Amino acid sequence: MYHHIKKLMFTVRVGQPEPRFGNMLLEQFGGANGELAAAMQYSIQGINCEDMPCKDLLMDIGTEELSHLEIVGTLARMHLKPMKTDADAAECDPLVAIAGGGGVTLCNSMGDAWTADYLKVTGELDVDLRSNIAAEARAKIVYERLINFCDDPGTKEALQFLMTREITHMRAFMQALDSLGKAPLSIGLIPPTPGIVDQYYNDSTGEGDGGEVDTTGPWNTGIEVVEAPALAEFQVLKATPTTAQTTLDRNGKKPARSDSKAHSAKRRR
Repeated sequence: MYHHIKKLMFTVRVGQPEPRFGNMLLEQFGGANGELAAAMQYSIQGINCEDMPCKDLLMDIGTEELSHLEIVGTLARMHLKPMKTDADAAECDPLVAIAGGGGVTLCNSMGDAWTADYLKVTGELDVDLRSNIAAEARAKIVYERLINFCDDPGTKEALQFLMTREITHMRAFMQALDSLGKAPLSIGLIPPTPGIVDQYYNDSTGEGDGGEVDTTGPWNTGIEVVEAPALAEFQVLKATPTTAQTTLDRNGKKPARSDSKAHSAKRRR
């Protein structure tokens, strides 16, 4: 049940409208990382969710994103307003000026129509929460870039508020994911294939013109490294598991190994 109250969650004040910037704001109105996409993604996930605490979280944040959509839409409308009467302003985006009458339309900054293809809904709570964490991170970066392209103090204040809430939501989704008590690499029910799950394929080798070189890090240290598998005609002949788990523990760290196991996992060069 929704109820609209005739006040914005954050008061919007625009001193000097800038139609070009209004067009940029449409990215957060009807774009892939925008507020409508977030509101729909979290709400649909919430409808599907059978975990009651997480369902409440998803519906809370999904509803808040609708409030954010109203803020972004109000900001964009105020910046786009000159397009209604000024031909020079209308040239900033004829589609918005002519088809949309100088107001917000359900499209991104390039004029592409909003689509449900933006939504990431799998029906697996832990997978969906990971998607939501990434979505909030992307939205935060978009708001940061908008702030950097804006000179109007009132607009920047509103965008700062919206950007901050992305971090709040990211934290909530991270805490919800952690509350499930699942190991980070435990996805779904079918176990990974032992051996294969702990192989690193070094598929990019040599030295590049820009100084690129082969590097080592936590991702290719302490596990078997298969060097240039395509050049070595490396093939996997069987991948159906019976029971298995990755050698990484719940915290993403490698458990202690005996000397014999450590020796067998050294990098193959």
